[in-house]
Amino acid sequence: MHSDAPLKALFEPRSVVVVGASRHPGKVGHTVLSNLVSSGYTGKILPVNPAGGDILGLPVLRDMSELPDGPDLAVICLPREKVRPVLEALAAKSLRAAIVLAAGFKETGKDGWRLEEELARIARRRGIALLGPNSLGLMNAPFGLNASFARACPASGNIAFFSQSGALCAAILDWAVSEDMGFSKFVSLGNKAVLSEAHMLEALGDDPDTRVILGYCESVDNGQELLSAAQRVTARKPVVMIKAGATPAGARAASNHTGSLAGSPPAYEAAFRQAGILHAPDVESLFDLAGAFSSQPLPKGPNLVVVTNSGGPGILTADACENSRLQLMRPGAATLERLRAVLPSFASLYNPIDIIGDADAVRYRATLEAVLADEMAHAVLVLLTPTSAAQIEETARAVVEASKDCGKPVFACFMGGPRVVPGRDILVEAGVPCYAFPESAVRAMEAMYAYHSWRSRAYPVEICFRRDKGKAEILLREARATGLADLSETQAMQLALAYELPVPETKFARTSDEAARIAKRIGFPVALKIASPHLASKAAAGGVALGLSDAEAVRRAFLELTSRLARTREDVHVTGCMVQAMGPADARAVAVWMRRDQQFGPLLSFGLAGAYTDVLHDLTFRLAPLTVGDAQEMVREIKTFPLLRGVRGQKPAALGAIEDILLTVSQIAVDFPEIAEVELNPILVNEEGAVVADVKIAIA
Repeated sequence: MHSDAPLKALFEPRSVVVVGASRHPGKVGHTVLSNLVSSGYTGKILPVNPAGGDILGLPVLRDMSELPDGPDLAVICLPREKVRPVLEALAAKSLRAAIVLAAGFKETGKDGWRLEEELARIARRRGIALLGPNSLGLMNAPFGLNASFARACPASGNIAFFSQSGALCAAILDWAVSEDMGFSKFVSLGNKAVLSEAHMLEALGDDPDTRVILGYCESVDNGQELLSAAQRVTARKPVVMIKAGATPAGARAASNHTGSLAGSPPAYEAAFRQAGILHAPDVESLFDLAGAFSSQPLPKGPNLVVVTNSGGPGILTADACENSRLQLMRPGAATLERLRAVLPSFASLYNPIDIIGDADAVRYRATLEAVLADEMAHAVLVLLTPTSAAQIEETARAVVEASKDCGKPVFACFMGGPRVVPGRDILVEAGVPCYAFPESAVRAMEAMYAYHSWRSRAYPVEICFRRDKGKAEILLREARATGLADLSETQAMQLALAYELPVPETKFARTSDEAARIAKRIGFPVALKIASPHLASKAAAGGVALGLSDAEAVRRAFLELTSRLARTREDVHVTGCMVQAMGPADARAVAVWMRRDQQFGPLLSFGLAGAYTDVLHDLTFRLAPLTVGDAQEMVREIKTFPLLRGVRGQKPAALGAIEDILLTVSQIAVDFPEIAEVELNPILVNEEGAVVADVKIAIA
């Protein structure tokens, strides 16, 4: 890591103090000390134990007062009640970094939470980089540092991993040793009293020994900090994370585990997407992607060529590609000529390239060399099934030789059991990812292409909004003075107008005659909507009348709406009706929402209004502030987008008008942190533009 990195004392300490060092094998204090000694750490190790003596050949200090000033790192292997005074004593010695292994802090309730807050205050006041509590520790393999109580110690590699769960760290370390997977850094974050995922991303992003960063996350305390750090890091190297606690049951378990709120899954999904973080659905996928990114170059496009000795796996791969962002390209004319020269006449040349079940290693290599030479081929997947003629190890070596220094990602899928294991071992050792099934390989290649697209994206366009922010501030101040959480319909419409949202002319009427007079001024036809702070959905409560074409119809509708609500909803206070110009008759109804997520801030969602959202939950999400690209993607990501594009002769909706509304709501959310919720529902849009028919705004 760079010499000026803020976490240098944590990852590259010149001295390590082990507080609670033990001479009894099996105890945490003994395991930590043993790991430090056996990992090849060349710095100074200072065990501390009141009994004194020697442990593992190292002289033991009886008290913290015997420590020299300015130790870099302390690993505290003590029960939680003893941690605070020890940390204070170490802080007096100008300690730079500390790892607290003990559990029993905020994950256990109020008393533990208070203890953890005290540790965090000491660390922040004295500038100590504190890892944990409830941590397994950390490893820096290239530096020869194992400051953990893990039993397994994997080899050095170029994959960095951090995790909120120490037990998961232990399981993965054990698995990594069996798979011969190496790590550059391995960090157990624990309860994240001070150091969090954002700190790890910043440190690992600058680490020359790390090529790909993996993370397991249950909760995030400062979502915006994570978002900013990830955006900076993913510009340089890939970050793959798995988010646990995505279901209600998982969120409860995560809260019990580390004492943190798990946050809303849509907010995490939006944050990962906007930060360029690749989201792995499970731990297996996490390490499938790690193997790909750690050893192969990025594809420069989506074109995949599949070489197989069996039709079935080729078909499975074609299906997987069809459901991904990759595409099976047709080989060019020159490539087809080369293939005809080396393949039997009955081989299939048109991708998947089926070189027939009797293919030997020579045929595989000749085919692979031909397709890698095709400029339009961006990636290659080599499939092998253990037919009687298959040369497993020879074919693996042929793949390694043909793909060496080709500049394109090459993946393999050797399907089968014990017979193909030697071939898989040859490939993995040479840095060619080998998967048991083609679907896993396609997912890994798709992730690499997605990351290439992220790094190649256009720089966001700056947006200049026309708005009367001062008028909006006055409206919000008036709303807060009333003591109500929701702005009135009139206030909400006025705030929308201050930001030049396309709202129809809308006026409040207390009586039926006043409603009729307003309707004449606005111009028929008009709509009437019940004015009440107690109705979440006016349409669902029967509080809306549309297409009123004359004054008498307006009077009649006013009396019907108000009297019906008075009869059927005693809990609803009705102040009158809003009279509003009608939207375009041929419009489609969409909706935009903004709600503040506890971890990440303003979260925007978009979808078609009504049943498409209520029943099908067809929504897309982004965090504010939005870019133009974010708004464009939101509109096009919903499954019902073809209805906006136009079906059965219907003209396409004005997509640009919807995008402008999304960007404006994003700006409102950024300008006013006190606004908790915004709902524009419905927004009526046709080929000419959009009209926001209803606005709801709630303040915190």
